[in-house]
Amino acid sequence: MCGIVGILGNQPAVPIIIEALRRLEYRGYDSAGVATINNHHIDKRRASGKLDNLAKVLENNALSGNTGIGHTRWATHGAPTEHNAHPHATDRVAVVHNGIIENHEELKKELIELGQVFNSETDSETIVQLVDYHLQQGKTPKEAAHATLKRLEGAYAIAIIFACDENMMIGARHGAPLVVGFGEEEMYLGSDSLAVAPMTRKIAYMPDGVWTVLSRKGAEFFDMDGQTVECPVQTTALMAGAIGKDGYRHYMEKELHEHPVVIGQTLRRFVNPVTHKIELPDMPFDMKSLKRGIITACGSAFYAGVIGRYWLEEIARLPIDLDVASEMRYRNPPFDEGGMGLLVSQSGETADTLAALRALKNAGQNIISVLNNEHSSMARESDVVLGMDAGVEIAVASTKAFTAQLTVLACLTLVMGQERGTITSEYIDECLTALIDLPSRVAEILQMQEQIQKMAHIISQVQSVIYLGRGIMFPVAMEGALKLKEISYIHADAYAAGEMKHGPIALIDNTVPVISLLPSGPLFEKTLSNLQEAKARGGRILVFTDAKGAERVKGIAEQIVVLPTVHSFVTPPLYTVPVQMLAYEAALLKGTDVDQPRNLAKSVTVE
Repeated sequence: MCGIVGILGNQPAVPIIIEALRRLEYRGYDSAGVATINNHHIDKRRASGKLDNLAKVLENNALSGNTGIGHTRWATHGAPTEHNAHPHATDRVAVVHNGIIENHEELKKELIELGQVFNSETDSETIVQLVDYHLQQGKTPKEAAHATLKRLEGAYAIAIIFACDENMMIGARHGAPLVVGFGEEEMYLGSDSLAVAPMTRKIAYMPDGVWTVLSRKGAEFFDMDGQTVECPVQTTALMAGAIGKDGYRHYMEKELHEHPVVIGQTLRRFVNPVTHKIELPDMPFDMKSLKRGIITACGSAFYAGVIGRYWLEEIARLPIDLDVASEMRYRNPPFDEGGMGLLVSQSGETADTLAALRALKNAGQNIISVLNNEHSSMARESDVVLGMDAGVEIAVASTKAFTAQLTVLACLTLVMGQERGTITSEYIDECLTALIDLPSRVAEILQMQEQIQKMAHIISQVQSVIYLGRGIMFPVAMEGALKLKEISYIHADAYAAGEMKHGPIALIDNTVPVISLLPSGPLFEKTLSNLQEAKARGGRILVFTDAKGAERVKGIAEQIVVLPTVHSFVTPPLYTVPVQMLAYEAALLKGTDVDQPRNLAKSVTVE
């Protein structure tokens, strides 16, 4: 979650660090800080709240030095106050940390008995105090860092600087991402490639369980036994311009308008334009004989997985188990050897999903991951990566990555259905044609802002909303409810429409709008009956439907947004876009922080 930046530079470090931390604001944070070395002296500045607060502190009390580390903190242990903010430092060493040190209480007690003095309530301070203690015992910085790392339990990405040597920085990762950037007589550390994008395109993605010693000449990499390991340097295509707003008010607005491009780009990864066929990487199992699969993910990615389950079971006739990742690993379900573990993640670093991946692998499952980051931990540990092409997603609330995930899952479903003989070639052609046409239909929806704003005006004035969907529209309803909660802070629940009468109908009155996702089709009449039940109890009915459905609901709906009529196979990604737009417009009316909603982080790298 936290953002880390480290620079061994040949110019003042603080302005570069602050700029890099701004590129990491999307990760979510509640305090920030920076530390530098100058004339063998470590100094730091910290502030609670946003980076602007830290910038004001630095204006009044500047920091010099070409070597420094910076941090944006998402609080776990200890309140988001200045004294809990990173970097944590002694006279000899300063540290920034992303993750959780699970044995910090044990280490803290031991260190206090040895005379170390703590100044915060954080688990992270145990790192700096342990390094400091080893330095006092006569160890070199490298030896002190190694001895410390061997004692840490939990998840971490760490950057360390030492007062005695401004030409050295040490980084380490275990369960949380960290990259090394290679410059001209300069070296960099960052939580991800965005942190170092304007400074270099030469990146090394550190493997799990590896630590590095940086000098101005380069980097050495070691395992936890101290043995040298190779860490290949790659050239990243990511440039600083990729993270601009391009004239939009918010990153989320920009990313909503990128839906058509992202769907099209992702399709181009898998659809051969000459043969008009979907081509996937070789799978580690025979699709025909595959007996079962499991899908697991977190947050919006989980809802994409739910849609994938509907598709795979109905179209490819493959039984699918489904679990949120944080529950799957502890439920300890039985598995048949050689099954499919299908995981979905935007970052590829989500701690719960990564742990579920490892649990599935240990259970003999073949791991297929749908990822937006093909250099991530999950990518390295998967048997097959189905990469989407969503580009950088900055806003905390996921939008375009969700439709990209659905695009990948749709392609996987059609190939599986074909291989398993459960669908005809004509049906595949119909669905593929609908997928290829989908960007154009989504572009039409992006022009419906005025209609969606009218619906948002109703939503923004209430405290609670109910979303209803039947069949494959149910997980789309869940995604809509999640988006509204995330960025507008309006309470929202999603229900399978048929379940409303089994309890949730008690919530219905004229203060609780009911939003229905209602495309024409076999389930239309049954869902319409559920809406009539809500209307009879004073509910305010708001509907997303197509032209045919609009004629049927105009007698009971207060607001109707008429969406393009499309093949039923692509209704989930199509109906996702307007519910995400609705959340955005409602949040604007509420005046909330759309891109960085409170308490949330983009990449959740702790349990």
